[in-house]
Amino acid sequence: MQRRYFILAATALAACGASGPVTLPPESTLILTRHGDRSGSEDLLNDRGRQRARDLVTALDGVALDAIYSPGIQRNLDTAAPISEARGLAVNRIPQEAPTAALAAASAERSVLWVGNKGNLTTIWETLGLPGGPPLEYGDLTFLRSDADGRVSIERQRY
Repeated sequence: MQRRYFILAATALAACGASGPVTLPPESTLILTRHGDRSGSEDLLNDRGRQRARDLVTALDGVALDAIYSPGIQRNLDTAAPISEARGLAVNRIPQEAPTAALAAASAERSVLWVGNKGNLTTIWETLGLPGGPPLEYGDLTFLRSDADGRVSIERQRY
């Protein structure tokens, strides 16, 4: 397991120094969602947010999921907790400031979930050069799928 983290960290660091855009590797899926609802500027989920976190488990029922990623922000971790428990997958924490390269590396020929917030979801979207707007609303669930040729399709859902 430590070797995997080392490889992921090395890949992310290399990507930071590389020129050119970050792209999703062929045959990969990156699933994006915002943390559950909160009240005002509180860091914790409200009742609706805790329910939405449980609803994420149902929304992803039948969807292959190899890993879960999130920044170390409590509302994000609380949103990821039910799907983490249901799938028996740890929530891997990566910094929220520039997560795209690490997520792209982690998703290579896999399916990974990012539970983020407005700022880092926007960063991911812009770094990947995707059309339209990022999934910023509570309950947005967006699947970014890269085919064998590296072409990315976008599927938007709500939960």
